[in-house]
Amino acid sequence: AAQEGEWRAAGGSRRRRRRGRAGREEGEEEESSSRIVRRLREARDDLLSCGFWEASAGASVRALLDGSTDPPTRCVCYGLGRFSTSPAARDQLAFLLLLLEELQVPPGQCALFDPVFSAQEVAVLGQLGLQLLSDNEEGKHGVEGLATLFYMVHCGKALYNNLLWRNWSAEALSKMVIIGNSFKGTEERLLPRILERDYSYIAKVLKATEEVALPDHPRYQDTFNDTSVHWFPVQKLKELSPEVWNFVEEPTYPDCDDVEIIRKEDRAGGCSPAAVGS
Repeated sequence: AAQEGEWRAAGGSRRRRRRGRAGREEGEEEESSSRIVRRLREARDDLLSCGFWEASAGASVRALLDGSTDPPTRCVCYGLGRFSTSPAARDQLAFLLLLLEELQVPPGQCALFDPVFSAQEVAVLGQLGLQLLSDNEEGKHGVEGLATLFYMVHCGKALYNNLLWRNWSAEALSKMVIIGNSFKGTEERLLPRILERDYSYIAKVLKATEEVALPDHPRYQDTFNDTSVHWFPVQKLKELSPEVWNFVEEPTYPDCDDVEIIRKEDRAGGCSPAAVGS
């Protein structure tokens, strides 16, 4: 469990503001960053005190640790959002930090990407020891043989589909854990022909997916609604037909009105501000 006083910004104490315009701007930015970290600690304390974290760790997180998948040794986070201004995004980041502690994944082994991050948020993530992906992968991140947690709360369906495509083999998928929108819920909400046409990799992997939903809690109904832990036992993956594995065409979404992701060409450079390679 996390200990009191963790998640402090690097340097700890707040520097005194210098005189002059440049000094005021520097001091104000530093004070604001310190406030963001303080609010993250408050969000962490709320997750612990209200029982949501304990219920989540017990019912969902530990379920994957007890399963057939290898415990993740690194993490990739997509679509976190503006955690400096959004309480929901801040709660999701606090949950992620607790999750890293529970799984004993060092912060330096967790990389994030969201094109909406401000320069100040990038700085805070760096102070917390987290890394940033250097460009917009559109979800196409390979596990490269390493057990990897993908934290993707409320991301678009195309992002999950792209991730599955990038790792479309029994060996790679068995090393993945995805915390994000319920695959079962996606199946229930979409017509079968739409699911198979636009999000074929989600459709194909459903039979080989183990899924445990995060518990309902009145405080976090909007923050973690429809969120599940997903993993893919290798034995279930091997039971899929050869035809399922033979089709490996990269998704393009020509018939989708809204693919729910920011593409590389949608933002110049496709990077979080001041991002560095992970």
